[in-house]
Parts: sequence; C-alpha cells; structure tokens
Amino acid sequence: MAGVPFIGMGVSGGEEGARHGPAIMGGGPKAAWDRVAPIMQAIAARYEGEPCATWMGPGGAGHFVKTVHNGIEYADMQMISEVYGIMRDGLAMPAAAIGTVFDGWNKGPLRSYLIEISGAVANAVDPETGKPMLDIILDAAGQKGTGRWTAIEAQHLAAPVPVIEAAVAARNVSSRLHARVLGQGTYKAAPQAMPAGAVSVADLEGALIAGKILCYAQGFDMLNAASRTFGWGVPLPEVARVWRAGCIIRSDMLNDMATALTDDPARNLMLAPVFVAHLKTHHTALRKVVASAVLAGHAVPALSAGLAWFDMMRTARGTANMIQAQRDFFGAHGFERTDGRPGKHGPWGAH
Repeated sequence: MAGVPFIGMGVSGGEEGARHGPAIMGGGPKAAWDRVAPIMQAIAARYEGEPCATWMGPGGAGHFVKTVHNGIEYADMQMISEVYGIMRDGLAMPAAAIGTVFDGWNKGPLRSYLIEISGAVANAVDPETGKPMLDIILDAAGQKGTGRWTAIEAQHLAAPVPVIEAAVAARNVSSRLHARVLGQGTYKAAPQAMPAGAVSVADLEGALIAGKILCYAQGFDMLNAASRTFGWGVPLPEVARVWRAGCIIRSDMLNDMATALTDDPARNLMLAPVFVAHLKTHHTALRKVVASAVLAGHAVPALSAGLAWFDMMRTARGTANMIQAQRDFFGAHGFERTDGRPGKHGPWGAH
C-alpha cells in the first residue's frame, strides 16, 4: 500500500520467547522503527535490564540478521549433536551420564540455552517405555529452510560459512534414513567405540568451545559482508547484544563478542584477542576430537568444517596457486604472481 511504511521484524525465541520475551531484530525505515521501538523494547527479552530489541538497518536487514541467527543455530545444534554422538557411541556413555556432562558444561564457557536444553533432553525419560527419551527419538531432523537460505546467500556474498553449510547438509542426510540403513548394511559399518584415552570429556568441551567460536566468527563475517554489499550499516555489536537473551543461540560468549565487535567491527572474531586466547587453548582439542572421530567412523561434519576453515584462515600460503595454474592451463584465465610482476599466462605449451 502506497505511503504505508513497512517494518521487517526478525524474531527469535520460540514458545518461551513468545511467553517471556523474544529477541527482536528490526529492519526497514528508521523513522518507522522509532515509532514502534518503545513497544518492541517493552515486549522483548531483557539482558541485565537492557531490552534485546534494536534496529538492524534499512530494507531487509532485520530479517537477514534473523536468518543468519538461524544458520548459526543450525551449526551450534549440529556440533552439539556430534559431540553427543561421540559420547554415546564412542565412549559408551548412557543418556543420563551425557546429561550430567551437558549440565556441567552449562556452568562454564559453554553456558548457553542450547547446552542447557541438551542436558534436559538427555536427562528426560519417556513416560511410555521408561527408556531415555533420546533413545527412542528417530534420527531424522526436520528444517524450515532458514539454514539453507543462509548457506545460499553466503555463496552469493562470497562469505564462507562452512560450518553452517555442513549443518544444513547433515540435516538433509539425516532425512535419508532408508539409504543410510542400506549403507550400513552394505559396508558392515557403524561408529566404533574409541580406544581408551583417545578423547576425554574435557577434550569434547574444548572442541565445542573452539567450534562455537569459529561458527560465530563465520556468521558475523557474513553479516559484515551483507552490510557492506547492501549498504545496511548493520550494527554488529548490537546484534551480539540482542542475541544475549530471548533467542535460541543466547550464550555467555556473546558478551565477549559484543565487546570485540565494538573494538573493531570489521575484524573477524577469530582474530580478536579474547578469542585468539580461546582458540590457542582449545584448537588442539578440536583437532584431537575430529581426528579420533574420523578414525573410529564417527561423522563430525560441522566440527570438521570448522577445523578446516580455521587451518585455512591461519595459513598465509595455501594451495590456490595450483588452482590458478589449472585455470590458466585449460581456460587461459591468467594469474597473479607472488613477485608483483604482471601475471600473463604460463609456459604450458601445447598439450
């Protein structure tokens, strides 16, 4: 309707948020947001008295921020499920013991809504059978598409989010239950118990800490790329602050992220001093968990993707020079040189 301002409102919090206050990510004309801001802030969740509702930028900025939130949510959930699988199948831990581990982790650096509910889920008992609830839930996860949208848009922006992409792919694979049953029968394979001492619960905690940082670093880098591309001016520190309460990915770690993004919004979070310290401490655990999982046949796509991205991002000279040479060989695309001279074509000759 002509002359009527529209506000795009990203909202996260599920049923609990609907009852007690969600995180609200507004988008559209600033003047329109300002008119409704007092109402939105009144109904939003609060973190230490501060409302988790703010304007993210013009146009579709609010919904975009919410979409990336959901992509991070997919990745966070997938990494938690991978660690759960290692405890269940690799360490032969019963569901209740796994719940106790999650409850313990929720008192430390991983303190978050998703870790909290993972503990509650692992501790729950099916009232019909008396068995652990997790042991009777089908291994086939649904999705509404926001993680997929995040992955697709990340490709358009050339903003790599491999942990989110791996999480989306894992949900798609989970739905192919019949094919997976045939695959296990064909290859006589299943995740194996890990040798004693291969990984510890402390290693799994460290792996999750590192994986979580890397996932969020990718998500915020994507938001930064979108903000530049679309001219939104998304306030990245405010995004982190809005996500501290009400939403599904709320966690204590977002406090440090908000501070780091305030210090330097353009800097990738993996390069912020507080997260450099975490990653230097915990990337070895992530590496140990991924390596042990792969050797024992456990699928850890999201944790693996985070580790691979981390290794690429800390390697000054990678292997894309081979790709440049290949492209020039078959398509005469040219290449850049390390010595600063103009790149023309290689001496490939006729083949």
